Amino acid sequence: MKKTWQTALVVGASSGIGAALVKRLAAQGCRVAAVARRSDELENVAVGANAAGGGGEVLSYVSDVDQPQLVSELFATITGDLGGLDLVIYAAGVMHPVQFEEFDTAKDLQMLRTNLLGAVAWLNPAAQRFGRLKKGTIVGIGSVAGDRGRSGSPVYNTSKAGLHTYLEALRNRVGRYGVKVVTIKPGFVDTAMTKGLPGLFWLISADRAAEIILKKARKGAVTAYVPARWRLVMLIIRSMPSFIFRRLKV
Repeated sequence: MKKTWQTALVVGASSGIGAALVKRLAAQGCRVAAVARRSDELENVAVGANAAGGGGEVLSYVSDVDQPQLVSELFATITGDLGGLDLVIYAAGVMHPVQFEEFDTAKDLQMLRTNLLGAVAWLNPAAQRFGRLKKGTIVGIGSVAGDRGRSGSPVYNTSKAGLHTYLEALRNRVGRYGVKVVTIKPGFVDTAMTKGLPGLFWLISADRAAEIILKKARKGAVTAYVPARWRLVMLIIRSMPSFIFRRLKV
């Protein structure tokens, strides 16, 4: 069977969902550019994926999403090294622990830079390229946390809500040219980000999340909750009047 994508770029590839996506894409015969700031972890992902076989190949590139000025040149380098580009996934993300009475601007700005501004820096050139070619798939990893403004982590919620809106706007801009823009909203995934958090339920592995994400991306889904049962839960939560939602104290 012909592969959906021959070449792919995954940003935020050194751990969690990003690393799982790299491994699955390589196992399916895809040439993958894996980008992350942590060189040792990134190299481990690349070596492991290449050793596993499957016909694909992983090329690793060390870069920090907090340095958007480096993206343009690196994006061009990656496209040249891969010999093209069919799929771009932005999976970088950070959620700093925040106490209820804590207002830490440094933490907040870091989350905005990584979760939102980094996505804009990487997905803008992807959209420009795919729009020109009139084909390609863009995937952004958001979160169910972006569907409402919860008191527990206001700026993490904001960064993911901003990402969702940016992806929608990008879809409206380049979708007319045949480009797919897919918004992924995972629930709780077993990664370093969720380790030690209380009250987790419906927890799935990063590999299972990656499997669902690639399936939804192939179908060109507009917005996909991972797993799908979150769609109904978030529909109910989004429908709550603000005065009721505040009383939940979440």
